[in-house]
Parts: sequence; C-alpha cells; structure tokens
Amino acid sequence: MEYRITAYKDCSPDDILPLYAAVGWTNYTSRPEMLMKSFEHSLCTLAAWKDRHLVGVIRAVGDGYSTVLIQDLLVHPDFQRQGIGTALLTALVERFPNVYQMALLTDDVPRSRGFYEANGFAEVSSLGCLAYVRMN
Repeated sequence: MEYRITAYKDCSPDDILPLYAAVGWTNYTSRPEMLMKSFEHSLCTLAAWKDRHLVGVIRAVGDGYSTVLIQDLLVHPDFQRQGIGTALLTALVERFPNVYQMALLTDDVPRSRGFYEANGFAEVSSLGCLAYVRMN
C-alpha cells in the first residue's frame, strides 16, 4: 500500500471529523470545536495520507524534552493492520529521540497491548508506577 506520512499543521475539520467518526471516537466528534483547538495546540501532529485522503493521524502534547504524551493515534478501519499505525508512531518517536518519557493511555484490550508493547512501550505497573487521570 502506498501512503505518505506528513506533518499535519493545517488541520481541516472536513478531514479530521470523518476519520474520528470512522473509529467511533464520539467524545471528539460531538465536540468539534474542542477537537480542532486540541490540534491547534498540540506539540506535534502527523498524518497518514492515501492519495488525498486522510487515513491516519497521531497527535502528541507535552514539552518535547521531559514528556511527550501521545494523545491520539488512529487509523481508519479500512486501512488498519497495514503498518500505518506503526509508521505514524515511529515517525513521532523519531521526532523526539531524547525525550525522557513518552506516555499514552489506551483501551485495555489485547490488540492495543500487543501493538504498543511491540513498539517498545511498557505498562506503567511494570515500571513500579501508577497512572491517574481526571476526566471532565
């Protein structure tokens, strides 16, 4: 499959909203203004394109030195299991080679665990850590 990974600076709701809807992330699609602001204020956003169609995106927040938090990594269902998620994750990691910690929250399902562990991430409990989150 031919696709390209690019920096994603001029985010368009016409591209982003259908992608988030396709993966069922309605917390974002029901708040499009929040989603667009989150892209505007992210540390780094990268996109995967098939021709002119947005098929995947990764978005990170943080300072880029001590912490990078991977906030979103999603690939359109029609393009999953083709290496796009790994390519997006690898491209992001390569942009911050000296960051002290790169973290993320994800669903506790075998597929997610396998994906992130295969890409060098460890569950925080294995590091003697505990994660907390407060949702509004």
